[in-house]
Amino acid sequence: MKNRSWLFPFVVLLAVLVYTYGTRESVPGEGFSTFGSDTVRAQVMQILDQGEIDMGGRLQTYQIARVNILEGEYAGIPMEIDYGKRQVRSDDYSLEVGDRIMVSISRTPENVVNAYFVDFVRVNPILWLTAIFSIAILFISRWKGLRALLSMAFSLYVIIGYIIPHILVGEDPLRVSIIGSIILLAVTLYLTYGWTLKTHAAVISMILVLLLTGGLSAMFVIFAKLNGTGDENVMFLMQLMDTPIHLRGLLLGGMIIGALGVLDDLVTTQASAVFELHHANPRLGFRGLYNAAMRIGQDHVAATVNTLVLAYAGASLPMLLMFSLARGDYGYLVNFSFIAEEVVRTLVGSLGLIAAVPLTTTIAIFLAQRAERLERWGSLVGPVGGGEGHVH
Repeated sequence: MKNRSWLFPFVVLLAVLVYTYGTRESVPGEGFSTFGSDTVRAQVMQILDQGEIDMGGRLQTYQIARVNILEGEYAGIPMEIDYGKRQVRSDDYSLEVGDRIMVSISRTPENVVNAYFVDFVRVNPILWLTAIFSIAILFISRWKGLRALLSMAFSLYVIIGYIIPHILVGEDPLRVSIIGSIILLAVTLYLTYGWTLKTHAAVISMILVLLLTGGLSAMFVIFAKLNGTGDENVMFLMQLMDTPIHLRGLLLGGMIIGALGVLDDLVTTQASAVFELHHANPRLGFRGLYNAAMRIGQDHVAATVNTLVLAYAGASLPMLLMFSLARGDYGYLVNFSFIAEEVVRTLVGSLGLIAAVPLTTTIAIFLAQRAERLERWGSLVGPVGGGEGHVH
């Protein structure tokens, strides 16, 4: 009978879409002003004036431009904006006729309407980059690349359509993040790698590691007396929201989601290594296969943990530069919550990744050594890996 295991990932995807759609929550707070809510697109029609101005001892170029508002209440109305005359510019890009920009429009108590430059419209360059990325991954990975793109789109859907709305209505962020992460990684792994024993091993391992990481995060957040207020965006969110949000749970949920991308790569690679080693030498027993796979995993986890640390350090580089410029004592600064949160986030995420290697290895060996006995279940469990089974 023809193997139809390729249908299972799409069945799982459909079930998850039905579940997330059925449990969706409407985002509260409609009507309040938040970042970007008072901005509209405009097009530069004419440069009226430009020159240099002294901004606190620093000369910078300024421009006065006439723009045409493209959307909103004032669509079609020309307005004047200044770019760099009343505020310090952080870039050296100049306005040119035809440029599309974002402007903020406000009305004074005297009913005078003013427009202010906010930023450049960058949709087209981002769309071009997205198209190049999609073509590249399709060219290199073909069908698997298409499934990877679908997985990426689904990941964004789960975060934006499930995790964020459920947190905003007041549900426990840790619980929502763990459920969302399990859904996200399980579906994306099956979509990308297919309904196979190798993927089953990766998914089971990933679920266990997520639960372990959640437990470690909760323990060390309490131990370090962190409350989730280290990020200034959290304080801004508290002012906007009528529904109370569990800030410690939000911090924990962020730690879980932060480790997802690296965890995906780690468990999949380790499961694949186990199945390939078993295929190359089926006579290897549990201990021999475990030791061989762990030698691969040790190198991988060392590089992965370093990648995680560098990723967090790169994101915090301006802050690190500021502390170094002020000749700050890092042993003293680490006590501040916004620093301690990043340290705990990095180390707990790394511990989860370290635990993923022996867990994935053990589970993958258990399934790989029983692959022939599982063949009688046919398409229910799928082939060994890669869409086709190995013949011993």
